[in-house]
Amino acid sequence: MTEFEKQFDPINKALQSEFKSHLPVKGKPKKIVQSNAEEKLDKDYNTVRKNLFELIETGTVAVNGMLDVAKAGDAPRAYEVVSQLLKTVSDMNKDVLDIHDKAKKIKEDKFNLTQKNTTNNTIYVGSTSELQDMINPDRSSGKDIKKV
Repeated sequence: MTEFEKQFDPINKALQSEFKSHLPVKGKPKKIVQSNAEEKLDKDYNTVRKNLFELIETGTVAVNGMLDVAKAGDAPRAYEVVSQLLKTVSDMNKDVLDIHDKAKKIKEDKFNLTQKNTTNNTIYVGSTSELQDMINPDRSSGKDIKKV
């Protein structure tokens, strides 16, 4: 018997029964299903997209309401608030496109795993005279040039 159950012994003796109805029910542990990275990406993308659309909708309602207040009060501060709300809503629209592009790039990068090597600097080991002879063969017509 655990310490938690022992504290109810006086109640059990007074009632002449076991008082277990209030104890937490121990259920079966839930199985955690591991999903692959693409499913997680799609789920996250859909969640973020849904949240942004809800925020855009809420922002549009707020802009319309604040615009009515600005028209009624004709206060410059009210129009400033409306312009801030419009900027925020337009930024959220851009964010929707950004997450779309990011999700697309992540999926493309999964399939394009080739490495691209670029050589920016080359080194020539030899004398200046030998380099000029290689560049301009007419200059060195009487010399024996070894190609590397």
